[in-house]
Amino acid sequence: MPGKQASRLLISSRDAAALRHLQGCCQRQPGLVVSTRLVTNGHTDPLYGLEQMPDFLLLRVSHLWREELAALLQRPAKERPPLLVCGPLDDREGVRLAMQAGARDFLPEPVSEAELRTALSRMMTECHAGGAAGGKLIAVINAKGGSGATLLACNLAHQLSNRGGTLLLDLDLQFGSVAHYLDVHPSHSHLEVMQQVDELDGVALRGFCSHFSPDLHVLGGRAGELCLTQDVRLEQLEALLRLARDTYDWVVADLPRQIDHLTGITLEQADRVYIVVQQSLSHLKDAARLVRILRDDLGVQGNRIQVVVNRYNKAAPVSLKDIAEALRCVELQKLPNDYAAVTESQNTGVPLVLHAPRSQVALALRELSQDLLGIEDARQGLLKRTIGRLFRG
Repeated sequence: MPGKQASRLLISSRDAAALRHLQGCCQRQPGLVVSTRLVTNGHTDPLYGLEQMPDFLLLRVSHLWREELAALLQRPAKERPPLLVCGPLDDREGVRLAMQAGARDFLPEPVSEAELRTALSRMMTECHAGGAAGGKLIAVINAKGGSGATLLACNLAHQLSNRGGTLLLDLDLQFGSVAHYLDVHPSHSHLEVMQQVDELDGVALRGFCSHFSPDLHVLGGRAGELCLTQDVRLEQLEALLRLARDTYDWVVADLPRQIDHLTGITLEQADRVYIVVQQSLSHLKDAARLVRILRDDLGVQGNRIQVVVNRYNKAAPVSLKDIAEALRCVELQKLPNDYAAVTESQNTGVPLVLHAPRSQVALALRELSQDLLGIEDARQGLLKRTIGRLFRG
């Protein structure tokens, strides 16, 4: 299970002394794993032959700066990591080339450690904020098996689709059932998409999804296809989540009841996490453990966690007060116990608000979605700096 993962920075240079100086400065930057590349061969592309692309690139250009920057420009934009440039680049043509290659800043030599670390911090903040931009990611997970997370995820996605394009993502790789809940028949699987996600854009992603309606798309597994957790790399899921949030207004992820590299990164990135519980002591114990993992191990802020009590019964021995105190959650959402309406909705593949619009559970789902539509995105991206930042002096 990943915690807060460090970002990978590659420093590339043809000058060994400059490379050692830059490495020493960057290694003291929190949140970075630094590697270096001393270029001594005939290749001018600082990324040539890498098996794994870094998250960030610090390029110390040489007298071959035109060739080095042109080599980067020949790569597709999505294959170029965020870039900082330093070195003997005092020509305005060079600065323009650096900007075209995606440079976030240019640091003239001699490079001071303070200025370099400030530039690194700024680039990391901008990229992380930018990664959180676009559509909102909503994660739904059971506190205990069978609590009703898939019911909530499907109906919540249907409600949100009335306000914008919505993707319902089934991340239960082996026993996902969102396709059955909405009576769609996937021709492509989430595994197929993730294995080629680096080559896809928003139009292609929409084409791989099943369409319940023009504004509600579904991506999950295909019947009879076995998918193991180890079949999916963390980088593939991260890329899929980024693409989905760039393509849709809402992404609702139905998660299995487990914590691994896939659910962990989804929960970390989610704007809202719904934990579905029922009124029993065993549900309460598991919910308390899950909430502790989210808060203490994954660093999910309390205001992003929402507990939903499914099949609510006022006369149950475990009361709302008991749940709120045990989970340290002030506000709880309730879904009434309406077994007949829920069962018929699942069997017919029709969302509750369409199947039984006047039922108490449908009304509760409407209220829950209205509450979600009012959430504020606290992760605001930073404004891009002006071109003059590169042309200082």
